[in-house]
Formats: sequence, C-alpha cells, structure tokens
Amino acid sequence: MKAVKSKGNRSTEIKLIEIFKFHHVTGWRRNSNLVGHPDFIFPKNQIAIFTDGCFWHGHNCRNVNPSDNAEYWQNKIKRNKARDKAITKELTQKGWKVVRIWECEIKKGKVQKLKAAGLFSGKESGTTKNA
Repeated sequence: MKAVKSKGNRSTEIKLIEIFKFHHVTGWRRNSNLVGHPDFIFPKNQIAIFTDGCFWHGHNCRNVNPSDNAEYWQNKIKRNKARDKAITKELTQKGWKVVRIWECEIKKGKVQKLKAAGLFSGKESGTTKNA
C-alpha cells in the first residue's frame, strides 16, 4: 500500500485531466491549499473536485474487503468517509460547490457530475470514450 500515490494517480487525476482537455474545460487549478486539498479547483466558479479512489473512500462498486487486518481497513475507510463528509460540509458552508467523483466513474468516462456542476455545455453525451 506504500506504493499508492496520493497525487498524480493515473486512474483518477490524470484521466480527469484528459477528460477536461477532451471537453475543452478550462480554468482549473491543482495543488490547492483549500481545506481538504481538492484534486482540482475552479476558483472563478468556486468548484472543488475530489477524485475519490473506490477502495480508499468506501465505494461499493467492487465490494473489495481485505481479509488481512480487516478491522484496521474497515476503521480506516470509515474514518476516510467521515473526513470526506466533514470536508464537503465545511467547503459548502464557505460557498464552494463540491463534486466528488469515484475512480470507477472516471475510468468509464462518466461526466454527468461535471455537467451538473456546470463545467460542460450540455452538448456532450455524458460519457466520453476518446478521453
């Protein structure tokens, strides 16, 4: 687990950059010092985007439950979910729109949450196979 990077992850952040470029989305910034350290922010629109890994943030798309040290991992994921909820609440109270995108959604090119946040014009199909 030491090899898992918190930044520059190919399956989440780098793939999302490709999606942004494909859809000509501009105005995003990375490496923000905003609370919770969003993966991307759109300062002009006050939109914070978090790319959440399915395992680390407890998404049930794969139902992966480690058998080694199971109690530790259950508690770890539970803490991550609680932290995610608290950060979302804090940013929302500060006037930011928070978008959390699951790793599996990014891999499949699903962009509905980005469209709902107003980042795409609406002419796009909702998925992109080229990005």
